Amino acid sequence: MKHMAVYLMLKLGGNDAPTVADVQKALSSVGIDGDEARCKALVDSLEGKDLAEVLAEGKDLLATFGGGGGGGGGAAAAGGDAAEEKEEEKVEEEEMDMGGAMDMFGGEEGTGDY
Repeated sequence: MKHMAVYLMLKLGGNDAPTVADVQKALSSVGIDGDEARCKALVDSLEGKDLAEVLAEGKDLLATFGGGGGGGGGAAAAGGDAAEEKEEEKVEEEEMDMGGAMDMFGGEEGTGDY
């Protein structure tokens, strides 16, 4: 993924045909060791292709993966236990007495010592 991200940044930056050396140089400039074989495969697979078309194809493929958003089915699968635990945590947080410990600068309340 990092190879693709760098390739896209090079293209957007005006390099019409990034090479393996270009991608490797950009990666190493930020301290990342790129996998030369993966980089070569990426550059070879994108050579001569229109970036807008490649991105459009990728977008269409992503739509076939579906998604879930997360969180919706977990509580039902667990028999509602997860939802009950969350509710208990929320109640504990609301009832927690900070005992005046909210002064993040270490001074005592009302003394003005900061």
